[in-house]
Amino acid sequence: MRLDLNKLDHLIAVAEEGSVTRAAARLHLSQQALSTSVRVLEREVGVPLLERGTAGVTVLPAGASLLEDARVLNGMARAALRRARQTGRGETQTLRIGHTPAVTGDELVTLLAPVTDAHPDVTPEIHQRYPSELTAALLAGDLDIGLCRGMAPAHGLTRTRTTLGHQRLHIAVACDHPLAARTSVALPELAHESLLVWGGSGRSGYTDLLVDHCRDAGFEPETARTPPAREHLPSPPSSAPATSPSSPGHQARRRAAKRTSFPSNRPFTHPCTPSTSPTPPAPAAPPFSPMSGCEYTPRKPKGHRTARLAPTGAAGEC
Repeated sequence: MRLDLNKLDHLIAVAEEGSVTRAAARLHLSQQALSTSVRVLEREVGVPLLERGTAGVTVLPAGASLLEDARVLNGMARAALRRARQTGRGETQTLRIGHTPAVTGDELVTLLAPVTDAHPDVTPEIHQRYPSELTAALLAGDLDIGLCRGMAPAHGLTRTRTTLGHQRLHIAVACDHPLAARTSVALPELAHESLLVWGGSGRSGYTDLLVDHCRDAGFEPETARTPPAREHLPSPPSSAPATSPSSPGHQARRRAAKRTSFPSNRPFTHPCTPSTSPTPPAPAAPPFSPMSGCEYTPRKPKGHRTARLAPTGAAGEC
């Protein structure tokens, strides 16, 4: 038996809308045609996928399992069609790369430099996405590669996950802080410190990564969110975690604040959908230079702002 991608689209729409009526309007189909399509799919699978009730439609366990794979299959099909059309029209191949705000522009330049040199016929297309948006875009086939830090891979992306490297975490503290004279700090030593983070736990992937680090070290951290630039922080938290970009521009800014570091075993990774597009290797970090042939057009969602880790202006990530 072969699965019909159109029927899978119908199942996805009904599941996401929770109603045949709303799903039919979304797909521009009649309710009868949509209901018939889903029932035919259930007969082909051999088990019920949805439970219909007066309050709407509920996805059954078998339906949830099929939905996970259906999104992956649809994303792969869309990506395959796009590549075939580009090839047939003689268009330049585009490598669509998404990254979370936790991955800096300098790091993107470092990763892409050998790719553009080895594949001058491939044009990188850069998009900034928050973690949930990055996962959705990869599964939908709208991105070829996703760069992130500390994100758990979603279903369908696990087998294509690659670790590009490990980096140390740093903390920024006031000049008169007891840790300011130290060159390294064991993570448990921060158990009684208040940590300034970009986003709240559960709403920021980077904050969740830092909190998990602390829990692995045996303590529950006290965290405070970075206030907007116009707000005054009367009693700032004593330390602020950050990664340490290696470019000269960042090195200059780092000298403005006193930082100490502790090891991180969490990898800098990228999940990606199966694709014939080249995957960037993990080269040594060269000095900052403009990307050759790369159109850098980051997308900043409404309300986006760059967090301040400390009064010195060390940049945070989410």
